[in-house]
Amino acid sequence: MTFTRRHVLAGTIAAPAILAFSGARAGTMLKISHQFPGSSGKDGDFRDILCRRFAEELEKKSGGDLGGQVYAGSSLMKVNSQVSALRKGALDMSLVPISYAGGEMPEVNIGLMPALVSSYKQGAAWKTAPVGKEFSKFLNDKGIVIVSWIWQAGGVASRTQPLVNPEDAKGMKIRGGSREMDMMLQAAGAAVLSLPSNELYAAMQTGACDAGLTSSTSLISFKLEEVSKHLTTGRGKTYWFMLEPLIMSKSIFDALPKKQQDLIMEIGESLEAYGREAAMADDDVVAKIYEKAGAKVHDLDDSVLEKWRKIARETAWKDYAAKNANCDKLLKMAENVPA
Repeated sequence: MTFTRRHVLAGTIAAPAILAFSGARAGTMLKISHQFPGSSGKDGDFRDILCRRFAEELEKKSGGDLGGQVYAGSSLMKVNSQVSALRKGALDMSLVPISYAGGEMPEVNIGLMPALVSSYKQGAAWKTAPVGKEFSKFLNDKGIVIVSWIWQAGGVASRTQPLVNPEDAKGMKIRGGSREMDMMLQAAGAAVLSLPSNELYAAMQTGACDAGLTSSTSLISFKLEEVSKHLTTGRGKTYWFMLEPLIMSKSIFDALPKKQQDLIMEIGESLEAYGREAAMADDDVVAKIYEKAGAKVHDLDDSVLEKWRKIARETAWKDYAAKNANCDKLLKMAENVPA
């Protein structure tokens, strides 16, 4: 499959509204929110494309009884409000970095635990492994249904100096993306910043941030090559793997007929292969984009990855496991998923 990329930026919360579709019927229109740039056709951020494909398939396969309206670029609500809104039934669906909800549910920070997941194959195995079943159950109990499991590798865009080895982090102002990622970076000597990926460009442009860790797709979509002189890629080896699922409010899901619930889950599962292939493609594309922009591109090897993992085990992993019994259980289960 060939993937092309184009930098296209798109640009009152309610329970499902009854709206007219393109056909003769009227059906339930699900509101799908995310923070990423909107797409045009097959070009653009694959996460927006995935959401739009989901909406299209839903309308098609339900015969117009269900559909979805995608709100890209935080146009419906702010990024950090999405998970809370889902739990309350005030938002229908979202594709969101699950660790963004770590403030209200510390357990979800396992979705961006440094050096815990080291391959797409390992991440994909979570879904049917004990850790995935336990994680799904936890989120269900909190009012959230995972519709599509999506993992993304990521890297680092840096303004002035590369961030490859742990010793490189000393004195740098870095956005890690989760509490646990920040702990590892702090142990390496960095000052950390907490902000969503769609605010990274401005922070790096002004010098408030020296480097940002985020997914390969976000490194592309938010045009960070324009403010970076170095890129550490997520291709091959990386300590940055994020669970960024398509999720749904359980109260909204439960209110639908069983046939429609099954259809939602069927379509969600069918899009996981696309999400994985697109994420892997972006791991390569991002290097080409940054090289073309004049940035120096760096890759990690096993020895460097192990340095980061050692710090992560002693800091982030240890701290996460001590949070509560759920965190301890999830971490042990995750460590048992083969790499």
